Amino acid sequence: MSSGVVTVIGSINMDLVTEAAQFPNKGETILGKSFSTIPGGKGANQAVASSKLGANVNLIGCVGNDAFAKTLNQHFETQGINTNYIEEAPGEPTGVASITIAENDNHIIVVPGANHAVTPQLVEKYEHVIAASETILLQFEIPIESVEKAVELANKHGVRVILNPAPVQPISISVMASVDYITPNEHELAVLLDDEEKKTFYEQNREKFVITHGSKGVEYFENGQSHLVPGFSVKVVDTTGAGDSFNGALAVALTRGDSLAEGCLFGNAVGALSVSKLGAQSGMPSKEEVEMFIQTKSV
Repeated sequence: MSSGVVTVIGSINMDLVTEAAQFPNKGETILGKSFSTIPGGKGANQAVASSKLGANVNLIGCVGNDAFAKTLNQHFETQGINTNYIEEAPGEPTGVASITIAENDNHIIVVPGANHAVTPQLVEKYEHVIAASETILLQFEIPIESVEKAVELANKHGVRVILNPAPVQPISISVMASVDYITPNEHELAVLLDDEEKKTFYEQNREKFVITHGSKGVEYFENGQSHLVPGFSVKVVDTTGAGDSFNGALAVALTRGDSLAEGCLFGNAVGALSVSKLGAQSGMPSKEEVEMFIQTKSV
């Protein structure tokens, strides 16, 4: 295992964000206030978060043969992410999320496009990349069988796996048993534990679960005890990407040898800083910003 490498396997999207005073009624056309294109997708968000925090980051994923793909690849390169394992999916557009923001709410339509092309075969092609990583970070915006393949290959090579189960869907006990850490929020945890067998597994393997509780903080388990690492109080501007920021931070912390408690504290700080700025990736802090923030908050 090479030291300090975080490999993210996941989704790459372009977010198309329209702001308006109100949502249009069915069949109605209204004027909007602003429009912007913002790099997104949970995989890409987590890769950017990890890279900004100082890790060596590989991103394995798929884009289309279109203008969004070129923009995204250039963006990842400026963020210091290794883009050698981002493939072009033939005949598929780059994934998009069409987001309308109005009335202090949002409507979102996601078209996964090329993210469907992150198949188990593609994951297997990059077994050597997984084997040379310290930590693998996974989410559920690519096919579930590809997540399972990544977990299997990471296990084969003794590589740490962090699974962020979002957008949530039920998974097998064997997948849960094969990862090092699962990072659900309370709602996602309830969906994961959808039968008695899984609830029993949870009770017997609580050390695997790192549960995020929004502004309250993060819960982890050690030696049979539950510990809550409190969240930091900040003025919230935009919560988009807060979970991705936390997961990227946890991966970086564990990769550099921090304890789980230290990783949760670091993740909380990164999440807090990210919600105090606009945009998912643009709001993600640098390692220096986080260290200064923790220092000022603990004085």
